[in-house]
Amino acid sequence: MDTGDVFDPDCPTRVVLDRIGDKWSTLVLLSLRGGPMRFTQLRTRIGGVTPKVLTQTLRAMEQDGLVTRKVFAEVPPRVEYTLTELGHSLHGPLSVVAEWAERNVAEILRCRESFS
Repeated sequence: MDTGDVFDPDCPTRVVLDRIGDKWSTLVLLSLRGGPMRFTQLRTRIGGVTPKVLTQTLRAMEQDGLVTRKVFAEVPPRVEYTLTELGHSLHGPLSVVAEWAERNVAEILRCRESFS
């Protein structure tokens, strides 16, 4: 299967949308755009994510081929995460969505407030 159909409920593209629609995955991708980062650096950059959730997110992203994990034989061990070519290809579209969110957050919050 080369392409999918996001409107087909049985198509695996829905799983892909779940991954890229997950806020933690998006923030990891945006954080890694500048190059490799260690776990603590990622956690600090993202803010508000628990170590458990970040670990789960990184593992899922590695499994999906979006990031790589490199362990350095040092004491203590050093681990770095890097975007793969596939992960880099997703950076452009996610950056546009992130910029849209930043530009429109005030309007969204005003709408929410007036809806109540």
